[in-house]
Amino acid sequence: MIPDTNTTRLDDRIILITGAGDGIGKATALACADKGATIILLGRTVHKLESVYDEIKQRNGPEPAIYPLNLEGASPDDYDDLKANIDKEFGRLDGLLNNAGWLGASTPIEIYNTELWYKVMQVNLNAPFLLTRACIPLLKKSSAARIVFTADDKVSAYWGAYGAAKAGQLSLMHILADELESRNIPVNAVIPGPVRTRFRTMAFPAEDKRLLPRPDEISNTFVYLLSDEVKETGKVFDLMKDR
Repeated sequence: MIPDTNTTRLDDRIILITGAGDGIGKATALACADKGATIILLGRTVHKLESVYDEIKQRNGPEPAIYPLNLEGASPDDYDDLKANIDKEFGRLDGLLNNAGWLGASTPIEIYNTELWYKVMQVNLNAPFLLTRACIPLLKKSSAARIVFTADDKVSAYWGAYGAAKAGQLSLMHILADELESRNIPVNAVIPGPVRTRFRTMAFPAEDKRLLPRPDEISNTFVYLLSDEVKETGKVFDLMKDR
């Protein structure tokens, strides 16, 4: 059960959110900015990031930063450049939300396209690894750093590379939580369950999205896990259990 975040403040916190252009990433960026955080909006579509930037400013939030990056094609050097830019501009990082994801295709493993498999793995598993690895030195400069993953539990038929990558992402979360516990950097994951997003519509096009919660209705979980209030580490917060 997530504590009430009505009084939670994120003033002066620097938080990097991937997939910040829409869906859960956008909702979390807006919610965190509303509570005083400076958000680094990372995504591949500039006009979407600019739209979130404008909305944060309209809501009188701290001025965010935009960092366009296509996770599918990004190299280790690109992540090192990101780290250097954040260090130069802000000097530290207080929160990292690995939220970006890509479904790929719902295809049996027997006929799964090899090139697509590599691309989906790159976005959903390799990118969070590379980004988190690059950001750990910045997070260690914070007095209360937090790492969060937007996870999933799709391990049944036809989830293919996406399901395998998300399972690997959960393992990565647990490994990081163990490694960073001595530095007091909690690392946790959220399984949002069905949410009214473009990603969900792609996976379940016939579903009545009006029956699903909006991203802003679940963003409080991410706010809590990115705040200095959280003490848990290595936990998976399954929001379906709270519905």
